[in-house]
Amino acid sequence: MARVLVVDDEETIRGALARALQRVGHEALEAENGLDALQLMKTEPVDLVVTDLVMPELDGLELIKELARERPGIKVIAISGGGVWDKQSLLATAGMLGALVSLEKPFELADFLAMVEEVLGSQSA
Repeated sequence: MARVLVVDDEETIRGALARALQRVGHEALEAENGLDALQLMKTEPVDLVVTDLVMPELDGLELIKELARERPGIKVIAISGGGVWDKQSLLATAGMLGALVSLEKPFELADFLAMVEEVLGSQSA
């Protein structure tokens, strides 16, 4: 199975996504913001990054830009509830920056896992 990095400043969401991934056989790593994610990825290779967009330190849009520059071709799923910003605009911007797909919070875990499998399946195709 795959190694997936879940980046979200909300511990409950991050933990729930990581546990869901582990239940279906993936290895899940966690980071609470973009800076922590980039630091972790220096020593831990991952197949997929799932990132929230609105976070302190380094937000998801900046993380996606850094990943495109430092790790071209890495697969990214963007998730967002929007916060004070329009979540549709945020998710569209994430797609322009390189996120393959996006999910609007709140979402069902089954939909999240289906999207993960779809994105990872395109890796081996």
